Amino acid sequence: MNPFSGPVPRYDNPWPMKRLPHRATAFSLVEVTFALGVAAFCLLVLLGLLPAAVKTQQSSIQQTTSNQIISQIYSFLRADVRLPPGQYKQVCPDPPDPNQPCQWDNLHGHWKNSATPDTLYFTQGAKQTGSVSQPNNVPADAVFRAKITYQLPPSETTALADIRVTWPAPVDPDQGVPAGSVTALLAVNR
Repeated sequence: MNPFSGPVPRYDNPWPMKRLPHRATAFSLVEVTFALGVAAFCLLVLLGLLPAAVKTQQSSIQQTTSNQIISQIYSFLRADVRLPPGQYKQVCPDPPDPNQPCQWDNLHGHWKNSATPDTLYFTQGAKQTGSVSQPNNVPADAVFRAKITYQLPPSETTALADIRVTWPAPVDPDQGVPAGSVTALLAVNR
């Protein structure tokens, strides 16, 4: 008896099976190259923005520190230059005349020295360094220079001061261009 002859077993599929062609799912070399190119371009753009971001952050830190310095100077200006009534009459006309300016050259001694601008130096941490009596000697640890210009004439009740904080400290803002500066006009009421 032939084993292949006879009834068809039940487990056979009566419909013929169609084979689909085998297809691999993967990225082509062109797609991978394009994706790497886009990723490299984005990375280069981000790396190009880093120096600008660091510079902006550094400038922001320096401006914040210079504002702290101005705040410190304001707290110390309560002992600002103030002319007594006798000295004020020697300098400015009494009664005040807008056509006749004050003659500040008439001041002598302490009052003349008090009317000149003060230059202070500060470290990165907004700590004062150096001395006021030596404005041309920049301390080695100085980062900020603060120039206090007194607005004349100071009255008996109010003193005005123009404060300009610049950095770096070795650059004199009257002779060169500093990297940055912050300016404030303060009125100290007594």
